[in-house]
Formats: sequence, C-alpha cells, structure tokens
Amino acid sequence: MSREKDLFDDSTMSFGEHLEELRKRLILALLGLTIGVIISLFFSDRVMKAMEIPVKNALARYYKILNGEEDPGVEFMKYLNPWRKPKEVKPKPKVEPEVANDVIKTIDVQIDGRQLLNALHEIQPSIPKAPENAKPFSLTLTIAEKALSGIIPLPPTALSLVALTAEEAFMVYLKVALVAGLMLSSPWVFFQMWLFVAAGLYPHERKYVYIYLPMSLVLFFGGAIFCFFAVIPFVLNFLFDFNIWLDITIQPRLTEYVSFIVILPVMFGISFQLPLVMLFLERINVFDVKVFREKRRLAILAIAFISMILTPSDPVSMMLMMIPLCLLYEFGIILCTWQPQSKENPFADGKTTLITKDK
Repeated sequence: MSREKDLFDDSTMSFGEHLEELRKRLILALLGLTIGVIISLFFSDRVMKAMEIPVKNALARYYKILNGEEDPGVEFMKYLNPWRKPKEVKPKPKVEPEVANDVIKTIDVQIDGRQLLNALHEIQPSIPKAPENAKPFSLTLTIAEKALSGIIPLPPTALSLVALTAEEAFMVYLKVALVAGLMLSSPWVFFQMWLFVAAGLYPHERKYVYIYLPMSLVLFFGGAIFCFFAVIPFVLNFLFDFNIWLDITIQPRLTEYVSFIVILPVMFGISFQLPLVMLFLERINVFDVKVFREKRRLAILAIAFISMILTPSDPVSMMLMMIPLCLLYEFGIILCTWQPQSKENPFADGKTTLITKDK
C-alpha cells in the first residue's frame, strides 16, 4: 500500500547535507566579509578619527578638572573608602594684581605702533591711522599667571592616543578595517546565518526568516549605536575621574582603547538579540511564554549580573545596559505571544515522530 507524501518530506536533511549547507553559508559569509574589509581599508582612517572623539572629549574634561576649570561632579569612589579622603579639586581663585602680586608676570612686548594703530583703525574707524613716520614703541603688559595658563594651549599629545611601537598604529588600522568590514558586511553575514537556520525549518516557517532578519539587524546596530553614544562617554568620564581620585596621570594607549571601544559595542549589539533568542528557545520547546512570565524576577537578576560583568564602571553605567535588556525581555515575551507556535507543526507536542522515506 502506497503512503501519501508527507507535508514535511521536503524539509528532511541528512547530517551530511547539513554540513554541506553550513560549508556553503560559511564560504559565502567569508566572501562578503572579505569584500567588506577591502572596502573598509580605504576609509578606516575616518573610522579611527570618529572612534577617538569620545576619548578626546573625556581627556579635555579630565584636564579641565585638573586645572580647576570644571567641577568633577558626583564622585562615586569616595563612598568605597570612607577612611581615605579623596583629593579635592577646587577652582583656582580669581586674583587681582594688588592682592596677589606673587602670581603676576610682567612681560615686555615690543609692538610696532603703526601696525597697532592701523589694526585699531580697522576695528574702530574713528581712530586715525598711524602716520607714516611713526616709530615702534615699547609696551609693558601685566598678565596674571592664570590668564597666561589659559592662553597657552595644552601640548599636542595631551588630547591624543599614544602608540608605543612603530607598528602599533598599522596593526590597529588593520583591526579597525576588519571590524568596519564586519559591520559593513553584517547584513550579508546575518542573511547567510538565517539561510542556514532556514534550511532546517519547515517550508511554512521559512517566511519568518525575512521577518526576523531585519529585526536582528536593527537590534544589533541599535545596541552598538546606543553603547557608542550613551554608554562609552559616561564610562570614560567615570574612569578618568577614578584616576583623578587616585592622583594618577593618564595617557590612553591606542591598542587598549581601540580594543575597548570595539568590544563593548559588539557586546551590546549581541546582548540586544535577547528577544530573538527567547523566540528561538520558545520555538524549539525549551521554554514557553508561561515560563518566561513566571521566571521574570530570575531573568532580571541574570540580566543585572551580566550587565555588571560587561560594563567596567559604576552602577549607573550598569543600569544603562540593564534597563534596555529588561525592556527587551518584555518585548521577547510579546514577540512569543504575537507569533505562537504554528498548529500545523505535528512535532510541537513532542509526541509525533518524523518517518522519512528510504532512499
């Protein structure tokens, strides 16, 4: 007696076929990554300059605090050791010449009278121009030390990263090109990953690939952008304040900073995939929506622990990661509820066994 063709016969794949599909997707993904890296080699210098913006802003704030030009704000570290009094950074008092003569510097400046009068005439036409026979005269300026320090700029290396070896900048450039190439080719890489997953799905479930792939990309880039613009500046300011508290001069090194600013956004992007991970676990019957709701408190505790490990800073930056992940956890529950398991799947109850034809 002939058996009717099963609806899911087309979805059955042997172990060897799965390996062949994996090999195919890996080759295509690596090919796309290679093209992305080659393209990124031509503009990685712009990427590096953009990556240096947070640390340069943090360094500018760091030197302003050291010079007493800016209030350091809330010092979290003073609560960790109540027996050690942190160094108080107070603004320098404004001094007058007749009160504090010891900080006054007198400089003799030789100025060409004709140039001075002509410059003043351009600013205010009512001032006459200098006569042709005007001679240079000596002008003595009295300048306060604080005013002089405000005029003199910081050394060029103060607000820049440091490379300790000749090849360090080149190697970092290649690393940035690799990461930029991965970000550029990430839609293609994610697409190949989803196609490999789709090969093991039933025909009526493969349409979800085209729904969840854009969502996965949005979550990944959203997490990376949120980290770069919201988390990293706060983390850098806190870490620099910690160095001020310990009276340690800091000069960030190029390699360590680039590794830090690359790894943290990638971690945020991966962690923002939480709703899709929850949906996947619900689809393979590891958890269901009821378990996600009942174990909400345990999930929040796990999210808090992971956020504490991934953010090398104070509780505020930890909350910057924890709060979005908690919201994404709730979104994952909504996603599982909105897309329940298909009733067409005879294997959802765990009792039905797929019987394949003998070839």
